[in-house]
Amino acid sequence: MKKVISSLMIAGMMTFGFVNGVLAEEGDSTTTQAVETTAMTEADSSETASPVAEATETETAPAEAATAEEKAPLNFTGTLKQKFIEGDPFWMSFVLICLVIGMALCIERIVYLNLASINTNKFLEDVEAALAKGGVAEAKELCRNTRGPIASIFYQGLDRADEGIEMVEKSVVSYGGVQMGQLEKGVSWISLFIALAPMLGFMGTVIGMIFAFDKIVEDGQVSPTTVAAGIKVALLTTVFGLIAAIFLQIFYNYIVSKIDGLVNEMENASISLVDMMLKYKITSK
Repeated sequence: MKKVISSLMIAGMMTFGFVNGVLAEEGDSTTTQAVETTAMTEADSSETASPVAEATETETAPAEAATAEEKAPLNFTGTLKQKFIEGDPFWMSFVLICLVIGMALCIERIVYLNLASINTNKFLEDVEAALAKGGVAEAKELCRNTRGPIASIFYQGLDRADEGIEMVEKSVVSYGGVQMGQLEKGVSWISLFIALAPMLGFMGTVIGMIFAFDKIVEDGQVSPTTVAAGIKVALLTTVFGLIAAIFLQIFYNYIVSKIDGLVNEMENASISLVDMMLKYKITSK
């Protein structure tokens, strides 16, 4: 539960920060437009006072504007914010929330799975040495001080060594299923956001197309400018939804492959544990 709450807090902070950045970008653009309007008003008054200054400013204004455009091109972040605003922030926010929460869950799973991974071969050698040297008690202490699902499965098997080899096998299989459930925790939510992000993008596209056709009906004629602008805004939500799904799908496949590898190691290690217990005659039956 603590992991879920922390993931949601991280997702909320990231979403809040991005939205604030977008709003700040809008505020900066509004302030810039106001300053430009004031400057144009002052320029008009100065032109009225001085015809010579009018001619000079008329000649230099296009050159200065072109120079300003060349000096201040939009970077990747600025372009992303601009397209986010153009694509209707209301629908874009839902896609962004899916991306942020999905990425938070992916990061949590990746960290958990990497912490659950150990050097299995070295661990098996240490357990065998402990069984040969000090018996079950020393092997259990080694498993207790080792992180990961393999060590937990070994501890459960060794804890029932006095109940016979069949009980050991049942305990290993049962607790292996529990550990597998822990590894797969939260993966279904990631797959949900992978499916949900493009669906929300398509919904925004459909609604944007409806608004575009409503505009055509209001104007009473088909204007290429009106249709093109509406379609552009509508398709941006689809693009962002697909991008979010692609990123989450890449992390999802990595997580699934990591889980499969850990499960295979758990199964192989469980077989090795039973073989070691039979070899050193640990069980009572």
